[in-house]
Amino acid sequence: MLFALALLVIVIGSQNPNFFLVSNLRTIGTAISIVGILAVMQTIIMLLGGLDISVGSAAGLTSVVSAMVFMTNQNAGVSILVALGVGVAAGLFNGLVIVYGRVNAVIATLATYAGFRGLANLISNGRAQGYTGTDPIYVFIARGSLFGVPVLIWILVCVAIFVHCLLRYTDIGRNIYAIGGNATAARLAGINLNRYIVVCYALMGLVAAIAGIMLTARTGSGQPTSGSQGLELQAITAAALGGVAMQGGKGTIAGTVIAVVVLGVLQNGLTILNVNSFWQDIAQGLLLVAAVIVQQRRRGVRAVGLP
Repeated sequence: MLFALALLVIVIGSQNPNFFLVSNLRTIGTAISIVGILAVMQTIIMLLGGLDISVGSAAGLTSVVSAMVFMTNQNAGVSILVALGVGVAAGLFNGLVIVYGRVNAVIATLATYAGFRGLANLISNGRAQGYTGTDPIYVFIARGSLFGVPVLIWILVCVAIFVHCLLRYTDIGRNIYAIGGNATAARLAGINLNRYIVVCYALMGLVAAIAGIMLTARTGSGQPTSGSQGLELQAITAAALGGVAMQGGKGTIAGTVIAVVVLGVLQNGLTILNVNSFWQDIAQGLLLVAAVIVQQRRRGVRAVGLP
């Protein structure tokens, strides 16, 4: 991934020197911040052997909720807390359906992908809601900086460091790897699989809510679909491209973050080189397929129908 990143930087930079401008690098950093935190948390879900397709819809729902609550009382703190609560509830619902409804994670979150998006459009009438562009807290989130680095990037860095330390230096992290590596062995070792799955999906909802708040801050309003649509594909692509095994039990946060940067550089490069934006979706799809093919070949999985 580092080689791919270096190659992209060289090729794009040679075609357009403006790529190396500090302003453009800041643009890349802020652009990848939302999908970055979702990809980091998606890594934990995939390490468990699961998948969350509903994160983009959950981010859109919490974006609308945060803006609508803000317009009601003009209090950014309350609107953010309510949005975080809605995000945790959405993630908790996913976890409970998967564990106690005994529904496959892909099917469960595909259903809530549609449900959360429908709910966001229902309460907002399918339109952007509210205006937060003058509130100091939302403005600080969207355009503020610390030590010259945008706040949005700091949020990504803090989430990535926290999850990295959780996975690498705690028993919780080791248990997550164990569950994804061999769920039966983990259960026999005394690990409560149901509790881990429910809590991790609840945390996924919390991070989706943070993404929704960041989206509200960036756009100045609650967005039911615009800005959140496609985030789930980007998050899954980044995690898979970063080396997280689709079957669970293998992957690192560092790999995911590097993959997020690669995707951000690729999208930015296609934009400044005036390439049709639809090629970005094609590139993401091809990268996801390539990442999974590489994983399957490394695992020695045979071709379908062959002996």
